[in-house]
Amino acid sequence: MNGNVKNQNLKNVRKLFTSAALMIFAAVLFVSCKDKVMGYSVVLWNLPEYSIQDGDVVPVYIRSNISSVYVIGLEDGQKVEVPLWMLTDPVKKSKIQATQAKYQEFAHYYSSVKLDGLPCRAEPINTSKQVYRLRKGEVIKMLYKTKGQAVMAGQNALEGDWFRILTSDGTAGYCFSYNLNIYETDVSGNQISGEVIQEEEDVDAVYEAITNTVWYPDYYKTMINSGNIDLTRLYTSYNFSFDTDNNKVNLNLPKIHESWSYQGYRKSGDKEYTLTDIPAVIHYKRADYIVVRYTGSDGKPQDLNFVRIDADISEIIANEKDRREQAYSSLLKHGTMYDSSNYGQLTLNDDGTFRWLKNKLLVPTVVSASARNVGTVSVKYAVSSALASSYDGVLTFKFDGMAEEVNFLYKKENGALRLEDATSAKIDGNLVKERGSSPLILYFKVTK
Repeated sequence: MNGNVKNQNLKNVRKLFTSAALMIFAAVLFVSCKDKVMGYSVVLWNLPEYSIQDGDVVPVYIRSNISSVYVIGLEDGQKVEVPLWMLTDPVKKSKIQATQAKYQEFAHYYSSVKLDGLPCRAEPINTSKQVYRLRKGEVIKMLYKTKGQAVMAGQNALEGDWFRILTSDGTAGYCFSYNLNIYETDVSGNQISGEVIQEEEDVDAVYEAITNTVWYPDYYKTMINSGNIDLTRLYTSYNFSFDTDNNKVNLNLPKIHESWSYQGYRKSGDKEYTLTDIPAVIHYKRADYIVVRYTGSDGKPQDLNFVRIDADISEIIANEKDRREQAYSSLLKHGTMYDSSNYGQLTLNDDGTFRWLKNKLLVPTVVSASARNVGTVSVKYAVSSALASSYDGVLTFKFDGMAEEVNFLYKKENGALRLEDATSAKIDGNLVKERGSSPLILYFKVTK
């Protein structure tokens, strides 16, 4: 029994000795790995606390993906941790000179950003995906200059170059230098060259109001206030608007359809804003009114007036369509077939088509000789308040074979329909304001 105990104790001692030996061996191996250089890297961002500047070469001992750091060596033999993004990928000593040369031209050069929202892109192309939006006054590292697509302001290329840049959180991308203040730094990270940018108020309330408003043509307000809604001129898409998330601005009017990327703005004069990458200058007049000076491809500037509309444009359009449909439905309830001994037989259909037979007395003064006796009919125009007591509305006929529309003021009467030729009537936009002088008047009996 005593012999068995002795043997067991001996086995335990051997196990403890083996474990201790393995631990000592692992510790020695770890220390030796820490002292072994895995490669050399170029510093991309100043480390003034260690008197290291970007562009310097440092030995790298360990890479930790868990902590996202490299362990580098200092001249005094000390080893410190730095974030992975602050260094280039480690390479052999024989290859580090080529890596260093890539960053040599702009070693020690940084930039401060001149405007808020300046995009950092995935490629040196102004339409490339944004990887970061820079803040006004933010400091970035200039890594190297690269070739890229020209950045245009109208038909003119902006001055500047595309750079590979690095932000203080390690984001890398491409940025055009037009809105950057490039300067050199010393070993302590202090600016020693370039323009000194004075701090300004971070938020321009007027500019924020402009970019956060959808601006509509000024005639929209006149149209809405008067109730004279012309659906051929009122569209939700006709506006001047900003997409601030993607740095886009849109100008869409009947004869202008533009969409640009822009880099920001410059303020000049009293509430005048120049968008840096597009041919437009915004003059802020008041909270609900701006003037956009736009220069088209012909090089001629024109002033476009825009207003803020608080009402829902889509709802206004829907209400006008509903007004027209109700007016036509009311007429169909009054009758669908009408007969006149002088002006023929008129049939109005539910689908907005008509047939008008034996209307020769209207040719050619009202109806063209080329017109056929069928076409479409609608309640397109409205009547002014001065005419509303005498007329129910306006019927617009579009004859097949005739280019021009034919308009008649109409009045529903007991068992009859009175039409009045509106060829010479005064029409303002979508509103018939005055009847014509000595107009032709047509009477029809309701037959069905």
